[in-house]
Amino acid sequence: MITRRNLLARLGAATFTTAVLPIAGTAAPTDTARPPLHILTAPGCSCCHAWADLARARGHVVTVEEMTDTAAQKNALGVPEQLVSCHTIRAEGYVFEGHVPFDALDAVLRDRPAIAGLAVPGMPMGSPGMGDDPAARFDVIAFGGAAGDGRVFYRAGTNQPFAG
Repeated sequence: MITRRNLLARLGAATFTTAVLPIAGTAAPTDTARPPLHILTAPGCSCCHAWADLARARGHVVTVEEMTDTAAQKNALGVPEQLVSCHTIRAEGYVFEGHVPFDALDAVLRDRPAIAGLAVPGMPMGSPGMGDDPAARFDVIAFGGAAGDGRVFYRAGTNQPFAG
């Protein structure tokens, strides 16, 4: 038999459950919001957009701008000529040149090393946006700042810890 007291208890439990427990199919909020990324792309380069798509899939808000004077813009951001690639990413005061793996990008944004940024020179096959092969081997180079100056920050495909 349903009494007034039982009915109120059930309604209270239903209200608590609805207010506290997430509805099935909704995403729970995360404690670690991904920083926005501003990507300067080489004119007509599809792999730049492939890297941007991977960044979006990881939860970054991405803005894309096509470069008008590639060499001048990269120079103004402090990218060394020998480390140039097709696109340049700006995030939280750092510069990331080319197909930088997201683990390396995340480590810099988390640990805040005394560098200007990271670069993956050229366009190595298997790097993010260039086939995204986790076994691909290439170096990620730190540049600028006290801890930069062209040293290897990370060797992709080796499961080696960051040098940061």
